[in-house]
Amino acid sequence: METILTVNHLTKKFGPLVAVKDLSFTIEKGNVYGLLGPNGSGKSTTLGIVLNVVNKTSGSFSWFDGNTSTHQALKKVGAIIERPNFYPYLSARQNLRLVCRIKEVPYGQIEEKLRLVGLWDRRDSKFRTFSLGMKQRLAIASALLNDPEILILDEPTNGLDPQGIHQIRELIKKIASEGTTILLASHLLDEVEKVCSHVVILRKGVNLYSGTVDGMLASHGFFELRAENQQALREFLENLPAVSRVEEENGLLTAYLKDPMDAVTMNRLCYENQIVLSHVVRRKESLEQQFLTITNHQDAQ
Repeated sequence: METILTVNHLTKKFGPLVAVKDLSFTIEKGNVYGLLGPNGSGKSTTLGIVLNVVNKTSGSFSWFDGNTSTHQALKKVGAIIERPNFYPYLSARQNLRLVCRIKEVPYGQIEEKLRLVGLWDRRDSKFRTFSLGMKQRLAIASALLNDPEILILDEPTNGLDPQGIHQIRELIKKIASEGTTILLASHLLDEVEKVCSHVVILRKGVNLYSGTVDGMLASHGFFELRAENQQALREFLENLPAVSRVEEENGLLTAYLKDPMDAVTMNRLCYENQIVLSHVVRRKESLEQQFLTITNHQDAQ
């Protein structure tokens, strides 16, 4: 797998404040990465460092093969790290023509990118007439004009209404499906779960987890169960070695697993103990539940 970006032991201090602490992760080609964490966790600082707009305190980062200068590498990077900033009285097409001149790319890219973001029909409308979601889509078109190998987005759906959020997320998926690697910073678990294949979880500048979204298993999921004799079922589950804890709500028992187990095995074990289940469903914990488990574990250390 080709490496796009490597970050090694990166640290950034603003006086006594440590914004990023000994951070390491790798971005591989063809994936969608979420840099996930609450506001103040160091996401924007990290992006600023790798985009050469914030100076690091220590550590290192390298683009692509590691032998390319950051200045040269950034010619293959598209990024939006601030609010879209275009000339309000120029049309979408006129604004992109200016960007083409700055990036030294041909105007021929403009139609393709405007069609990609769904703004070709509004190509001659002035920027000031655009909704916030349309402005964000134009910014994405602008960032794609040089056909970058990686697109970097900082909180791409911030301030958008539900329709705008949906449009941006679908657009990110579409861009990724065409082979562009994406790194997006977000504080929204839902966003990362719906859009990203990989995630780096930051908290107070520290990397708590780095890997695939599917592999971020803080537990082995849980069962939702119901039986005629709920008390017997509860006592059985509480003594089952594979179960870490049992909760009850609205007549449904939830058994959280600390070891892997499938529904067939659970059903058989209950039956062997004279418990007949009327309801059994195995579920995977949501990213939110897994995120809370990871961050709570960090607090406890």
